[in-house]
Amino acid sequence: MRAAVYMSADVPLVIERVDDPTPKAGQAILQVAGAGICGSDLHMKQLNRMPKGTIFGHEFAGSIVALGSDMDGWKVGERVTALPVLSCKNCAACDADLPSLCTGVAFIGARPDRPGAYAEYVAVDRHMLQRLPEGVSFIEGAMVEPLAVAHHAVEMAGVKSNSTVLIMGLGPIGAATALFARMKGARHVVVSEPSPVRRALAIDLGATAVIDPKSEDVSARFAAITGRAPEIVFECVGNPGLLKQAVGYAGVRGQVVVAGVCMGDDAINPLAALGKEVTIKFSQAYGEGDFAAVIDAIARRRIDVAPMHSRSVGFDAFPAAFEELGKAPKDCKILLDPSLS
Repeated sequence: MRAAVYMSADVPLVIERVDDPTPKAGQAILQVAGAGICGSDLHMKQLNRMPKGTIFGHEFAGSIVALGSDMDGWKVGERVTALPVLSCKNCAACDADLPSLCTGVAFIGARPDRPGAYAEYVAVDRHMLQRLPEGVSFIEGAMVEPLAVAHHAVEMAGVKSNSTVLIMGLGPIGAATALFARMKGARHVVVSEPSPVRRALAIDLGATAVIDPKSEDVSARFAAITGRAPEIVFECVGNPGLLKQAVGYAGVRGQVVVAGVCMGDDAINPLAALGKEVTIKFSQAYGEGDFAAVIDAIARRRIDVAPMHSRSVGFDAFPAAFEELGKAPKDCKILLDPSLS
């Protein structure tokens, strides 16, 4: 099969022929219909920490084309997405449907022995599979994973009717956070984003207002729009220094929910948080319940994820699209569609 293979930080992903996966007991093989480029994949390549030959890709959907033993209840041809988490299934975190907090956690596409979905086929464990209802497209199915990250963060924050929310950054996680904050009935969903293209996207996704942090004072502009400071600040970027900014933006007894992944050390001024009794929460990935809730929201058309999908590309264009998204991101979500090349 064809796959986009990581070689090093210095060169684009390489399209190679690799062996097709074969299902072990308790596994299904999916024919990939769509696989999203995630910021964590970009970071893994940039940091050059993965072994040569790793196949990334943990946001995906497709059809079952082969089944191993012990797969009763599943059949070839079913349309699915999958929770890409490898966990022990036997600890307090796993018992609480928090598999990403398992001490032995790993992800498909982040280990050389568990290739991801930047390929024509991918092997998935039985417990990961999530059926896609009739009417939910493969494009929507491939975006369930980043949507689940945002759903988990919004649930953790307790967003409700009349909440006043600031979202920092409108990459895929910020975009999905805007969708779910509005679905929960938040009165104000204000997005701070330097890209004019992404600010326009924020409005398409239901944001009530946008702020350009490069040219505007975020706190002053937010107060002018809403009449108050944010009750909840979602930090959805992960760059060093943004957590400190988020604490500064939050109102008295406000919350800062960190959904962006900062790959290095960062610092805040504790007195800034103490002086307002700000609560800081870190939101890590999702559980099966988040996946199920996202799929249900899409199926019932409570959210419209179409504006998040920038474009789909085939293997020939995929390495360049991956590099472009890592250097000068204009798109929100780019999907690999193996059928296009």
